[in-house]
Amino acid sequence: MTPDAYVRLVAGCVLQYPGDYFHDELPRLRAALAGAPAEPAALLGAFLDEAEAQTPIELCAQYTSTFDTRNRRCLYLTWWVDGDTRRRGLSLVRLKRIYRDFGLEYAGEELPDFLPVALEFAARVPEAGTELLQEHRAGLELLRLALTESGSPYARVLEAVCGTLPGPSPETRAEAKALARSGPPQELVGAGSPLEPFGPGIDMPQDLPWPTTPERQTA
Repeated sequence: MTPDAYVRLVAGCVLQYPGDYFHDELPRLRAALAGAPAEPAALLGAFLDEAEAQTPIELCAQYTSTFDTRNRRCLYLTWWVDGDTRRRGLSLVRLKRIYRDFGLEYAGEELPDFLPVALEFAARVPEAGTELLQEHRAGLELLRLALTESGSPYARVLEAVCGTLPGPSPETRAEAKALARSGPPQELVGAGSPLEPFGPGIDMPQDLPWPTTPERQTA
């Protein structure tokens, strides 16, 4: 597994609703960061330190107040492109098709554009996953800037995620919006050879709470 994959997996875990068991997972999340590059590992480690200092109720309240569309802090990637329009439904279908083309049948509780879902895909299928995240780079950077402006500790998590993508991050909203005008990369559907479900051959650490935290797991 690549060093960036560890960043994406840990970031995907902490960007889910923390629930009552998040603090129990902290040792395993910290252990996973040992495989990540130093700078994003430090960013994620700082977030984990701050999260550990809060009670589960405080952390859940912080998460709920942080991520919403009213303050333009949304974790659903197609929202940044399509908003709440009919076009978004087609984008969600396309995402499911992309996952399926790489052998990953998505059947989770969240919508397929939920950032932790995309991060899991990017960790399992690095090349295609990086292209997918890069396609939604403008939204990711706008979310990062919004979190930074609000003083949220989650800004460190988005900074770590954006650090796994090629090129520097924009410094302003105008620069981030300009990314959207450059257009998406090449079509992902059909690229590469399909993988078996859940990516055999990828050496996943056995003790990592992945793909979801306990209360998000499905049968």
